[in-house]
Amino acid sequence: MTINKIGKLSVFIILISASLVLEAQDNELQTGPVVVSSDTAATRSNHSREGAVKVFLDCRNCDMNYIRQHVPYVNYVRDVKEAQVYVNVTDQPTGSGGTLYTYTFQGQKNFSGMNDTITFATVPDQTGPVIREKRTTILKIGLMRYIAKTPLIDEITIGHEPGLELEDVKDRWDNWVFELSSSPRYSAEESAKRFQIWNALEISRITPDLKIEANLNQNINKQRFIDSETDTTYSKSNNSLHLLVVKSLGNHLSTGIRWENRTSTEANINFTTEIMPAIEYDLYPYSEATHKQLRLLYAIGYQYSNYIDSTIYEKLYDNFFKHSLMVAYQIQEKWGSINISLSETNYLSDLSKNRVNLWGYIRLRVLKGLSLSVNGSVSYNNFQPNLRKGEISEADRLLQLKQLASSYFVQGGVSLSYTFGSIYNNVVNPRFGSGYF
Repeated sequence: MTINKIGKLSVFIILISASLVLEAQDNELQTGPVVVSSDTAATRSNHSREGAVKVFLDCRNCDMNYIRQHVPYVNYVRDVKEAQVYVNVTDQPTGSGGTLYTYTFQGQKNFSGMNDTITFATVPDQTGPVIREKRTTILKIGLMRYIAKTPLIDEITIGHEPGLELEDVKDRWDNWVFELSSSPRYSAEESAKRFQIWNALEISRITPDLKIEANLNQNINKQRFIDSETDTTYSKSNNSLHLLVVKSLGNHLSTGIRWENRTSTEANINFTTEIMPAIEYDLYPYSEATHKQLRLLYAIGYQYSNYIDSTIYEKLYDNFFKHSLMVAYQIQEKWGSINISLSETNYLSDLSKNRVNLWGYIRLRVLKGLSLSVNGSVSYNNFQPNLRKGEISEADRLLQLKQLASSYFVQGGVSLSYTFGSIYNNVVNPRFGSGYF
């Protein structure tokens, strides 16, 4: 009886502590340096707010329910042509390991010509709720110039934290960032056991003029199969060290060098090293990279490989001089987005030996309510000097323990969606989650 009372008291204390922690987190989120609030009772009084700005939010990773709840003084429409303000949200990784979000506001119809761009950078240790709150604040700030021209501006209150002060930033790390990662995974059943571990060390220093990145990766995969007569373990491993140094030569031109080292039991590589100096030209300014890029990159260098087993060419080591050319195009606009790249690598000793890769993702708004997404990649390779000679066992094939000969690789997919009905999309109803239980 005493143990039961102690257990109930412990559970009660845990629940009280958890509620206090959650309340403290909520208070932390609500007390930012800038406060933009509204009379939510008034703005939520009807589903389509009379006189409110019609907004089309083009964002793939936004929490729309959260945004609708905390920015209730606009009308969210589901077609870009119905909107008075088009908001495009893009993101890029930063040198510190965070993410730079760019919010582009484009006025349409009666707001035509009223455009703006606001950026916000996260840091690696920020949690999802904190980032979501700050991103929503950026959206509020960007929308204010449009809301100011509507009757709903009377419902908006803007303030700031009284203790806000200007401080100089001193970086004792001088932009150097270090990240250690480890991801072990284990599963087991009566007849099979699997263990996989991935370890990584990432070091970077990124400034406007110089970019340095070093990545060390280790991947080990073991599978054990047990039956009444046999107990067999299969394993494969991949290790790599990549180094990239890039120097800016202006708003369109860069030069750099890439050094790669790798071992792979699957690819029959005991050790391979490759060093490739390169030069890149972007037809658009790098400052517009979040919206559009057209980059041409040329590299030339040397590769040395030492193999685990003899190859189909009866060799245990190889060395090559080679060069490569890559063209990459990316754009994000109201009508959709395109991200596509084409590259070719040739071995200078024999230009007929080459590798060609084409990759792309296209998302289009075909017409009102109709959107089309296409993604795919195609690779052609007529020279695989690392392939093992001899037969490949069934286990090697099924468990992908050894690389197989193949001159091409193709994959792709298509997605088509059509939405019709009310142009407004303001209501939030979280009951029963997404409708499945």
